[in-house]
Amino acid sequence: MSEISTSGSHDASLPLYYELPTLATVEEERRHRQERLAAAFRIFGRFGFSEGVAGHITARDPEHTDAFWVNAFGQPFSDIRVSDLLLISHTGATLHGSHAVNQAAFAIHSGIHMARPDVVAAAHSHSLHGKAWSALGRMLDPITQDSCVFYDNHVLFDDYTGVVNDPEEGKRIAYALGGHAAAILRNHGLLTVGHSVDEATWLFVTMERTCQAQLLAEAAGTPVVMEEAVASETGSLVGNGFAGWFSAQPMFDQIIREQPDLLE
Repeated sequence: MSEISTSGSHDASLPLYYELPTLATVEEERRHRQERLAAAFRIFGRFGFSEGVAGHITARDPEHTDAFWVNAFGQPFSDIRVSDLLLISHTGATLHGSHAVNQAAFAIHSGIHMARPDVVAAAHSHSLHGKAWSALGRMLDPITQDSCVFYDNHVLFDDYTGVVNDPEEGKRIAYALGGHAAAILRNHGLLTVGHSVDEATWLFVTMERTCQAQLLAEAAGTPVVMEEAVASETGSLVGNGFAGWFSAQPMFDQIIREQPDLLE
């Protein structure tokens, strides 16, 4: 999983439409992550990734790095604002907020954030095509340019044992994830991580669509799988940290422009 860097990702002689934010203080960084997290939930709501009370996205606190911001249990994604977010420690203590947290969110995300200090954000939901693909117990194949984002960069957690309520299960998921950017949780759904909320969110959106694309392709016939060298080279261009962050910016811009109340 690559660090966010603009190196080699564009013609340096031309200005980019979006530039990585410059944040001078930990307070600015915290507020930025909170705003992006609230926006990420609105994006999930827009794409229909909710399934009852399932699903969660987290963002590590930049100062209290053994704690993460997360949604309250049961609150609709499309309603979430910055002021609704909870701060939960890796031991399960609520450091900010007054509502309950989804136990599965704590179990999964505490395991990931403890095991992966490089990870700022993690996203999981029971999106339709993600959970359909997860039932096959297979990795995604490099059959489209977009699917190369996950070439040699995702894993299959092939050990569903029921609803994740035990932190030990979260640790096992984190161990299986290793240094990769995404996991298919068999019979469950998708999980993505990133060096920013933006990256983790984009990876989830495009992984859900990649699952949909492969389901459609296989329903119609036998997809042509790319050669390893082509898939690897393509993945290095479309699947690096900066590409993930950059690809997310139009979604974030649009949702903030159309739903500015999420910043409250």
